[in-house]
Amino acid sequence: MECRSRDASEGPHCLVVDDEPRLRQLLVRLMENDGFVCREAGSGDEALERLREAPAALVLTDLRMPRMDGAELLREVRARYPDTAVVLITAIADVDVAVRCLTIGAMDYLTKPFQLEEVRARVAQALERRRLVIENRGYQEGLEARVAEQARRLEELFLGSIQSLAEALELKDPYTRGHSVRVSRYSSEIARFLDLPADVVRQVELGGHVHDIGKIGVREAVLNKPGALTDEEYAHIMEHPMLGWRILSPLLGDVPRVLNVVRSHHERFDGRGIPDRLAGEAIPLEARIVAVADAFDAMTSGRPYRGGMQLDMGQAVAELERCAGTQFDPVVLAGFLKAAAAGAIELPGAAAAAATGAAR
Repeated sequence: MECRSRDASEGPHCLVVDDEPRLRQLLVRLMENDGFVCREAGSGDEALERLREAPAALVLTDLRMPRMDGAELLREVRARYPDTAVVLITAIADVDVAVRCLTIGAMDYLTKPFQLEEVRARVAQALERRRLVIENRGYQEGLEARVAEQARRLEELFLGSIQSLAEALELKDPYTRGHSVRVSRYSSEIARFLDLPADVVRQVELGGHVHDIGKIGVREAVLNKPGALTDEEYAHIMEHPMLGWRILSPLLGDVPRVLNVVRSHHERFDGRGIPDRLAGEAIPLEARIVAVADAFDAMTSGRPYRGGMQLDMGQAVAELERCAGTQFDPVVLAGFLKAAAAGAIELPGAAAAAATGAAR
């Protein structure tokens, strides 16, 4: 049965639930006089059916009803329609039960017999609590969105700062940009084939991109020297991990994996690397990954001090395998080999060459 005295668009919807028709109709008349659009239900099951047809801002329900009582109806309404305010109606003997219902989500309760003004006051109070809950949720969601936007903006500014440093390095060493991009790509593929979480893969990728940033402090005459380096010149170049770590530490406090890459990508698995002579798993995993990617790209691309000498894919892989357990982590190398076998790691220009061959 439904009782409407005005159009559904004119006021908030209220559902009155009671197995006593006279009491139910009394409450409907009261609520309609106060501007509500009312519907009725004689049981908990019928109430849920009414709510499925159209949600309501307010449910007034008796506590004692056959089959599904008011407490069970309350649980169902809270689970399915969390924005609906529920006010329980109970006999004086049921007050303890009603109070317990408040702890599972009832906005208020009325005791029989009740005064009509009391009903108005309790309903107003329940709807005000409902309004505050919805507003608070909206505020929290808006706050989360603002925080996420701020984090995104900070990340953009941070990446802009890193890009400025990378561009300054490229002016000194044109080789570095292509090298860093390739090492970043190889490193992220190795990390994926090691089944690392997405956030770790992302940090490994960024670490690969900036791993050589410390070369901004290397003398250009040494960086671009066409012949073999002297011991002093080589030692000077190999200062770049610590220099890069010092440059980026103020910027990368929240992404320590990237700092680990910058500082430790020249450590060796046998403990004979630089700058800290770390060994085995004491070397951060992300640095062990970039070490393999860095060495692979160094062997397969020309360097000024090597006179353009470079290895093909098979030669480079053989050299990496020869150094497993001494220079490189065997587990990381296995991830590299899986990535290479799957075609995720290609030499510069390999994809273009393959496409040209296919076109012919």
